Amino acid sequence: MDTASPPTLRTLLDRRDLRLRAIPSLGIADPALDHPVRWVHSSDLADPTPFLADDLVLLTTGTQMTDADSWSPYVARLAARGVVALGFGADVHRAGVPDELVRACGSHGLALFEVPYGTPFIAVARAHAEAIAAQAYARRTWALETQRALAIAALRPRGLESTLSELARRLGCWVGMFDAAGAIAHAHPAEADPPADIAAAARELIARGGSASRTIEHGEGAFTLFTLGRTGHLRGVIAIAAAALDSETRTVVTSVIAMAGLSLEQSDQLARSRRRLHTQLLASLLDDDPALARRVLGALPPAPVIVAVATGGHDTAVLEWWDRHRGASPAFVAESDEGVVMCVTEGDAPALDDLARHAGVAVGASDPHEYASFSRAHAQALTALRRSPAGGRVARYGDEASATILESLATDAARLAAESRLSALRRHDALSVAADGSGGRGTRGGELERALRVWLEHDARLEPAAAALGVHRHTLRTRIAQAAELLGMDLAAFPARAELWTALRLSDPPA
Repeated sequence: MDTASPPTLRTLLDRRDLRLRAIPSLGIADPALDHPVRWVHSSDLADPTPFLADDLVLLTTGTQMTDADSWSPYVARLAARGVVALGFGADVHRAGVPDELVRACGSHGLALFEVPYGTPFIAVARAHAEAIAAQAYARRTWALETQRALAIAALRPRGLESTLSELARRLGCWVGMFDAAGAIAHAHPAEADPPADIAAAARELIARGGSASRTIEHGEGAFTLFTLGRTGHLRGVIAIAAAALDSETRTVVTSVIAMAGLSLEQSDQLARSRRRLHTQLLASLLDDDPALARRVLGALPPAPVIVAVATGGHDTAVLEWWDRHRGASPAFVAESDEGVVMCVTEGDAPALDDLARHAGVAVGASDPHEYASFSRAHAQALTALRRSPAGGRVARYGDEASATILESLATDAARLAAESRLSALRRHDALSVAADGSGGRGTRGGELERALRVWLEHDARLEPAAAALGVHRHTLRTRIAQAAELLGMDLAAFPARAELWTALRLSDPPA
């Protein structure tokens, strides 16, 4: 991520002009060598810890030590205070580095190096200050170059995605953007999926509705999350696979968040205008006339097309998901009172399954149709949706093998007509039950209605129907004749039987 590493103890020891020498106990892979050093300070106090800060390199000549036993408690105090390393000025008051000091540093885990007599302590402090300045300059230069690269990326096609990918390359880590529904909308590198807990954290931040950032520990690393959009109208979350973001990096990320928020707001405005236009054009398509839509849009999905209707989710989230994932193929999408209406080619039909699964909506899809029968395709989609309204799946009209013509006719108007047609028969049965106090003779209607149902279920054959009812065939013949008279129907004719069977199926029997 960084173009210049922060100054460390290794940075000091690598300065050949200072001629600093690591004591042999300080190995080349010692973690202290690469620990960032905040400052270099010198002191010959017996206990300088009240005046020290964390992550500091301390220089001393050792004049404060009265005996060899003083080194161990001295080094222990420095290590407890968070001193990174101790530099000993050799040949000032004693030759070389005291063995007692070497043993004490080894015992307490404090890095130790020798400062030769010809190297002033001020030169070591100045060298570190220069390294800090150089690192700060490098970070500012990196930030300016990165801002320029991001601005150029924003001018490319699909500018927001290009900007995020460029940010990932500049930071040298994974960067992803979650949409308003908490689904991953873009990531770089694209082949790396976000961990499940990071996706869950993104959805949680969006659900809260307020602008926020959050760092989440994950394995040996961490992710930093930033919300997009204003409070109460969040548009998503940007996630970065890094935890330690310095001020320059945060400045760059903040600018990307601002750019992303502006881009999403502009896209939202354009999308709303496009949706209003598509909703108006939908009316002409439902009149089976695609000419106006073609003139306005320039192109429609090539026929034959599948018309689909999605319900059960937030229309805006459904439309946004569709815009991002349907690819470059032409498609027509519009809002309607029934839900989101989509018109796609047969080849793009699998995208409907992805939409239903990821957006958690119910989708009804038609058979393939030409635009001259668009209204019929739309009706098929609505029919499939009514038959199977469960979210997360696509109900295709042609796949609903269990649906019958009678089920398709089962409207409220049809049920009322059926009940009216059977009203005389049911009044007779109700009066008969009340007169004999039997409480009914079955679970599927009164005496005559039940007789008719069983008779028709047995293909209008008297012998098996009478056996099923437990009556003589002459008794059943009498009941059928009585029912026919009440209904005013000639039940010897097939059309009358078909009409009666339809009425019985559409009308619930009385309790």
